[in-house]
Amino acid sequence: MDIRDLLLKNVMIMDLKGTSKEAVIDEMVAKYHAEGIVTDENEYRQDILKREAESTTGIGEGIAMPHAKDSAVTRATVLFAKSDQGVDFNALDGQPVHLFFMIAAPEGANNEHLAALAALSSLLINPKLVADLQQAKTPDDVLALFGKAQAEKEAKDKAEEAKEKAQEEQEKADKQAEFKAEKRQERPFIVAVTACPTGIAHTYMAEAALKETAEKLGVDIKVETNGSEGIKHKLTDSDINRAAGVIVAADKKVAMDRFNGKKLLNRPVIDGIKKPEELIEEMLQGKGQVFHAAGTDNSDAASEEASGGTLWNRIYKDLMNGVSNMLPFVVGGGIIMAISFILEQWLGKTSMWFTFTNNLGTFAFSFLVPVLAAYIAESIGDRPALMPGFVGGYMATVATASVVKAQNPAGFLGGLVAGFAAGWMIVGLKKLLSKMPHSLDGMRTILLYPVIGLAIMGLLMFFIINPIFAAINGALISFLEGMGTGNAILIGVILAAMMSIDMGGPFNKAAYTFAIGVYQASGFKDGRWMAAVMIGGMIPPLAIAVASTFFPKKFTLQERNAGLSNYALGLTFITEGAIPFAATDPLHIIGSSVIGSAIAGGLTQLWHVNVPAPHGGVVALLLTNQKLGFIMSLLIGTIIAALILGFWRPVAKENK
Repeated sequence: MDIRDLLLKNVMIMDLKGTSKEAVIDEMVAKYHAEGIVTDENEYRQDILKREAESTTGIGEGIAMPHAKDSAVTRATVLFAKSDQGVDFNALDGQPVHLFFMIAAPEGANNEHLAALAALSSLLINPKLVADLQQAKTPDDVLALFGKAQAEKEAKDKAEEAKEKAQEEQEKADKQAEFKAEKRQERPFIVAVTACPTGIAHTYMAEAALKETAEKLGVDIKVETNGSEGIKHKLTDSDINRAAGVIVAADKKVAMDRFNGKKLLNRPVIDGIKKPEELIEEMLQGKGQVFHAAGTDNSDAASEEASGGTLWNRIYKDLMNGVSNMLPFVVGGGIIMAISFILEQWLGKTSMWFTFTNNLGTFAFSFLVPVLAAYIAESIGDRPALMPGFVGGYMATVATASVVKAQNPAGFLGGLVAGFAAGWMIVGLKKLLSKMPHSLDGMRTILLYPVIGLAIMGLLMFFIINPIFAAINGALISFLEGMGTGNAILIGVILAAMMSIDMGGPFNKAAYTFAIGVYQASGFKDGRWMAAVMIGGMIPPLAIAVASTFFPKKFTLQERNAGLSNYALGLTFITEGAIPFAATDPLHIIGSSVIGSAIAGGLTQLWHVNVPAPHGGVVALLLTNQKLGFIMSLLIGTIIAALILGFWRPVAKENK
C-alpha cells in the first residue's frame, strides 16, 4: 500500500494554531471529525489521551505520532500537521515538536494498513525527509516528498532483498564450514527484536534505527518486529545460531527461550531508537551476558540475567511493576474519596451523594494492597505468581487470628513483602517441579502451581508475615501518631527532598509509596506525609518555570519556552516536567530543587497541613485543612529554589 493512500490532502493542517499538547491534540481531532474520518470526536480524543498517558508519542527529532485504534474511525488515515513555532509535547528528547502524524485506525484494521504504518515510521528515520517536511508549504508538497522518499526506500529494500537472496544462494552453494567462519569474521552478524505495547510506531522506528546504524558500522543485522500486525522478519534457528549476539529492544514480553546460550542485551525499545550505536557496539564488544533459558518463554529471571541488572535493579523493577499497576486505584479511589469529603461538608453525612462517592472510593482503595502484591509477584514469577500474590495482599489488609491471638492487619508493608514472597515462592516451586515429565506440563500450570502456591502463601501469611508486619504496622502508626512537631518536621524534610532527588526515580517512588502506605493504614485520613510529598514534587517544575521567567539570561530560548509549560505541570503535581532540565544540568537543577522541596516539606509539618488525597496538586487545596499553610509552603519552597537556581546557574552560552 502506498503511504500516500493514508495521507489525505483534505485532513492536513499546514499551520497548527495550538501552542500546547492538549490544544494541538484537540485541533487535530476536530479536523478528523469535521472531515468525517471520526464519527465520535470525544471517544477518539479519550483514546488518544489514554495512549499518551502510557508514554509520550513525541519520539524526538521534532516528531510526534499520536495514535489510537477506535470504533469511531471510519477509515484508516494519517493526519499530517505542522507547527512552525513548535509545541512542547513532552517529547523523549525534551525538544519542541514541529511535525505531527495523528494515526486513526479503525477496529479490525487489516495487515495492509499496519504495513503502511510501519512504512511511515521507517521513512521518518530519514533526517532529510524530516527537514524537507518542515519547509513544506502545501499538502501537495507533503505528498510529493513522501512519494520521493518511499520510492527511494523501495529501491533500497529491493537491493537489500536481492543481496540477501544472493547471500543465501552463496551459503547453499558453499558448504565448507571453514569458508563460512571466515566470512563471519569479515563482517559481523547480529540479530535483534523490537517491540512496544501498541506495536505501531516505536517498534518500527527502533527497527529502522538499528538497521541504518548497523549499515554505517559495517555490521549485518536482521531485525524481527513484534508489532500489531504480528511478527515480521521472524528470526530462524539458523539466524540465531550464526549471530554473534542478540539485542532485544522491547517494552513487552517476547519469546526468549530460543536465545538460550547466546550473548544478549535486553533494553527498552526507546534505546533501540535513541541508542542504536551504543547497543550494537556493546554487542560487538561482547558486553552482553549469556542468556540461560529457564524452561518457559518469557522467563523474567532469565531476562533480568541477560540484561545485566543488579539485584537492586531487579528489586526496583519488580516493585515498580506493582506500584504502576496500583496507581490507578490510588489516584481514582483517592480523589473520588476526597470528593466525598467535600460533599460531606456541603451536604452532610446522610447525603446519598456522599455515601455513593465515599463507598466508591473505599471500594477502589480496598484493592490497593492486593494489586500491589499481585503485580510484584507477577513481575518475579510470571502469571503463576499472580493469584498467590493477590491473596497474600488481601490477607495483609484483613485482621486475622493466629494460633496465639488475633492479629491486626499487616497493612501496606505486609502486602509489599507478600508480593515478593509470592513471586520468589513460585520461582522456587518452578525449579522444584522442573524435573516432572513434559507430558505433565499442563498439570503444573492448571493444578499444582495454584494449589501448592496458595497453600504455601497462606501458611507464610498466617504464621510469619501477618504476625510480624501487623506488629510493625501497629508500632509505626503509634509512633507517627505520638511524634512531636520536631520529628514530624524532620520526616517532612526528608520525604519532600526525596521527591526532588531523582524526579520520578527510586527515591521519588519510595517517598510517594511511604506516604500512600501511611495514608492507607490510617483509614485514608492521615494525609500529613502526603502534603510533604505532594508539595515536594510540585516544586522542581515550578522553580524552573519561575527561574526561567525572572532569570531569562540563564536559560536558552528553547529552555524558556519549555519552562512556561512547567507552570501547569508543577501546579498539577507532575514532577517529570523538570526531567529534561535536570538531564542537561543535574547539579544546578537538582541541587536547588532539593533545597526548596526540603524546606517546603518541613513547613507543611510545622503548619500541620493535611492533604487527604494522593494526587491533584493545587486541586488538593480544596481538601486540605490548612489552605494558607499549603499555599505558603508551596510559595516559599518554590521561591527559594527559583532564587538559588537563578543566581547559581551560569549564563547560557547563547546569551553571552
